[in-house]
Amino acid sequence: MNRDRINRVIEKMKENSLGQMIISDPYAIFYLTGNLIDPGERLLAFYLNDKGSAKLFVNELFPQEISSDFEIIYYNDIEDGVKIIAKAIGNDRLIGIDKKWPAMFLLSLQEIFPEKKYVNASFIVDQVRSIKDKEERRLMRESSQINDKVMADIVKLVSKGYTEIELGEKLKELYKKYGASDFSFSPITAYGKNGADPHHVTDKTKGKRGDSVVIDIGGLYKGYCSDMTRTVFIGEVSDKKREVYEIVKEANLRGIAAAKPGNRMSDVDKQARSYIEEKGYGKYFTHRTGHSIGIEAHEAGDVSAVNDDIIRPGQIFSVEPGIYLPDDDFGVRIEDLVLVNEDGNEVLNSYTKDLLVIE
Repeated sequence: MNRDRINRVIEKMKENSLGQMIISDPYAIFYLTGNLIDPGERLLAFYLNDKGSAKLFVNELFPQEISSDFEIIYYNDIEDGVKIIAKAIGNDRLIGIDKKWPAMFLLSLQEIFPEKKYVNASFIVDQVRSIKDKEERRLMRESSQINDKVMADIVKLVSKGYTEIELGEKLKELYKKYGASDFSFSPITAYGKNGADPHHVTDKTKGKRGDSVVIDIGGLYKGYCSDMTRTVFIGEVSDKKREVYEIVKEANLRGIAAAKPGNRMSDVDKQARSYIEEKGYGKYFTHRTGHSIGIEAHEAGDVSAVNDDIIRPGQIFSVEPGIYLPDDDFGVRIEDLVLVNEDGNEVLNSYTKDLLVIE
């Protein structure tokens, strides 16, 4: 158990006048306890109160070694886990609930305590998780360094006649080679017109000379995610594709420059988006500029026009502007992860953003 992280959550609970809460998101529980359990449809809950009490409720079907200095309460499939949790609930009228707790459990608890008030308290853990500690920063750097190596190797293969799906298989081998345990999300390898779909699902398409290739990849290393996008070209690049590439690259750099303490998340989006708009491609930048990342590839807190949250040291998020032109059969996206520090940021990706033509 990471007592410092738990203490930060408890302090945030006190700031919000919340005496107790039930955390059910497996990744939040992993963050606080070091134990990653996928409960399926069964109840998993971590109870905290402002007195420092911490109790993990888990089904006996998950007998893995759980390292802890908190109380572990097991139940079995013929017991009612919610009734067992109810015994730990204090007298406070207010109960903080995780946004991911299934309704069947919440409704059962409400039937037991109809007089209590239930509030979504996920923001408490989300806010604590958003500021990465020293160990998390180290792991995110190492995860991104692996991603740089994988990108350098996969780029060389885009002109070798592989389908998008086959490139994905090569990616699995590369992540394993460099020490990652898995993908952090399903990779995107998109040739030509497929690159004009920001969330294209890889298929049997093969690249041809003149195609752009959007490569959006990430790996999982010791529980932490990487994420990076590069766009390269096979054999040759047209003047228009070169123009669009350089616009996206400049938008990426402008967004990164705005990622510093005291600015807002929306400022990062504005700096990237306004440049693309200025160049006449605004309607072809169809998604937010970025997302927070850590234990999960997408964590709470996005980089968008509507998020005016103040940027703080320790946050890690992506800056990934793109232009998608289905009528011209290509798209370009360039993405980096930035770690905000006291006076600016550290870009976690070092793989080149120079325009590459792969022979």
